[in-house]
Amino acid sequence: MKYDALLVVSFGGPESNEEVIPFLENVLRGKNVPRERMLAVAEHYYHFGGKSPINHQNRELISALQTELDQNGPRLPIYWGNRNWNPLLVDTMLQMKQDGVRHALAFVTSAYSSYSGCRQYRENIATAQAQVGPGVPEVDKLRVFYNHPGFIEPMVERVRTALSDLPDHARDRARVVYTAHSIPFSMAQTCNYVKQLEEVCRLVSEALGRSGDRLVFQSRSGPPTQPWLVPDVLDYLRDIKQQDLAAGVVVAPIGFISDHMEVLYDLDTEAKQLCVELQLPMVRAGTVGAHSRFVRMIRELIEERINETPVRIAVGALGPSHDVCPLDCCPAPQRPAAAGRP
Repeated sequence: MKYDALLVVSFGGPESNEEVIPFLENVLRGKNVPRERMLAVAEHYYHFGGKSPINHQNRELISALQTELDQNGPRLPIYWGNRNWNPLLVDTMLQMKQDGVRHALAFVTSAYSSYSGCRQYRENIATAQAQVGPGVPEVDKLRVFYNHPGFIEPMVERVRTALSDLPDHARDRARVVYTAHSIPFSMAQTCNYVKQLEEVCRLVSEALGRSGDRLVFQSRSGPPTQPWLVPDVLDYLRDIKQQDLAAGVVVAPIGFISDHMEVLYDLDTEAKQLCVELQLPMVRAGTVGAHSRFVRMIRELIEERINETPVRIAVGALGPSHDVCPLDCCPAPQRPAAAGRP
């Protein structure tokens, strides 16, 4: 076997109030986001004591995955590096070099194709490799997994559970509102992000025997002049109430694999409060997290890459994604110039 480690690559998040601003400065470095917007987002973190849930959930996932690999193989040590906060990717790559790792697979905690969800992570890995220098491990990224049954089946289970948790009077005429992180329209035009999201929504709803459910977006952060994907979840919830489209809603964060701050604040806080005001019963479906089927999926993706005759599993019409991204895959969006600059 040519691989001797697995590298889990994620977004990262602060774990105290003191870490919030440095973390957000890392996230927004080089982006045209006004400081007042950054400070507004910081308040979301302060609302939860400055602690994002993402690091804790990554620790749970890694622990479950290490057990899965130890019991069923392949026996690979797991390393963890983040894009924006500790443990930072460059520090992890340095540790891997010191441990003698030569060739690792990378599992990125993003299910979909886009610049920020795929290519940017590959660029982050390359930057970390360059910073560590000679002797740094080679790293091959595992494919995106949005239509793998190991992702779809847990999401079906999560949405089914949420539907059952709605009040009796709302359940028969409920609507599932699938949410994903909005991205700039210019980014969406150069990747299959929306197409893949729509396929996942279709697969989950079909498995539940449902129709009429909707994909919406959340958590946009760009300047008002820059078009981002819509409709926004809050606007759509208002439409549901105004047009009497449903007696209750399940909000399912299909674009996330764990409860990021965007899920806790934008859905569990803002969307929930809006639904209380609208008198629209709402239950938020869980993310896949460390679901046993999802953990097994990661092992199956690893086995795909190490087997000489791999079985590449996918459900639905789109088929499995490529293993190696083309050079022109998911290019960076064209960012608008800041005011006063050409």
